[in-house]
Amino acid sequence: MSARIRILFVVEDITLAQVVRLVTLASTLDPDKYEVHFASAHFDELIFAGTNFVRHPIFTVDAKEAFRRLEKGKRLYEEQVLARYVDEELSLFRAVRPRVVVGDLRFSLSVSTAHARIAYAALINAYWSRAMTREVFPLPDHPIVNLLGEKLAGRYFPKALPRVLEHFAAPVNKLRKRYGLSPIGDLIDVLMYGDRTLFPDVPLLTPLREQALHEVFLGPVLWEPKTALPAWWSRPQPSGPAAYVTLGSSGRLDRMPIALTGLRRLNIPLLVATAGRVDASGLEPPILAASFLPGGAAAKRATFVVCNGGSSTAYQALAQGRPVLGIASNLDQYLAMTAVRDAGAGILLRADSLSADKVEHAARTLIEDSKYQLAARRVARALRSYDCGERFAGVLRELGA
Repeated sequence: MSARIRILFVVEDITLAQVVRLVTLASTLDPDKYEVHFASAHFDELIFAGTNFVRHPIFTVDAKEAFRRLEKGKRLYEEQVLARYVDEELSLFRAVRPRVVVGDLRFSLSVSTAHARIAYAALINAYWSRAMTREVFPLPDHPIVNLLGEKLAGRYFPKALPRVLEHFAAPVNKLRKRYGLSPIGDLIDVLMYGDRTLFPDVPLLTPLREQALHEVFLGPVLWEPKTALPAWWSRPQPSGPAAYVTLGSSGRLDRMPIALTGLRRLNIPLLVATAGRVDASGLEPPILAASFLPGGAAAKRATFVVCNGGSSTAYQALAQGRPVLGIASNLDQYLAMTAVRDAGAGILLRADSLSADKVEHAARTLIEDSKYQLAARRVARALRSYDCGERFAGVLRELGA
């Protein structure tokens, strides 16, 4: 029997979404053909239980510090941090000798894989592409919004954006120069860099004006936890509307009480997954809470889904034909939720100006206006038409693996 082909997955373990997307993709591979190696800062058994990956602990910056930096508009990494990343990745490559490296939001891989001359596939949502069909780049939560107001900040942001994108990519380009590599460009170019760029999206949601030959739509890469269900899950639920609510690991936790206040006014069941960030025992009816819920099943029980607007939960909801109320704060969430809104399948609310009244009004709209339900079902059909595992296997074959 010939030796199995080694595929190395390297994740930037800051948010749950990045980890579970790569775990989901890795789990689709034929274990008789591929030997999966997985590098991450942590290996939560809720996520990795049942997998047979060869695990490699690697350094990732502290998640809380990363979120603090982003909230202040600072870049995630300086050159010395990325240099540590690259050193560790190169050592890992020498030990594992992978045929292909697959990464998610790990900026340093654009340096280490190029230096080591290893095929690299980068997972990134298509809504980050310059070719994405949209009117403007959305304005994320930022201290300048509080200082200038949303209207004035919105006028300033498009002018400042090119410099911001260059600033965030500068440490990567400096490090590439140190390794004798040419600069890539700005942050978007860094995110899109790879021998293959893998989009966990469908064109209906993220239409591109043009698509490069190395860019591939995989379709949604969906994950939900294999966890014990709460006692209330098996009880008969009342007929009528219901909502599934979760802000995930990266939504603004201080917005949850505001959102719940608005949703309580509807007097409907609220299925709440806290992601372990809130004490579920302190939440009272009509809230039915648990640390984790199977997102697809919870969305199917609901009329609409409330989340941070990011693609993980938003796509999970849309796959069940449920519209989304997205409470976005960081740029990725705004980009994802703008795409959902433009497809007619959800309503976007800003976390920095959230109010209970806005939440109540948006929720009532999603329940009462059938066009959102119809749009969500249209998106669901598009999502179901893609098999991410099959397409990913095709990409690996193209890369000689």
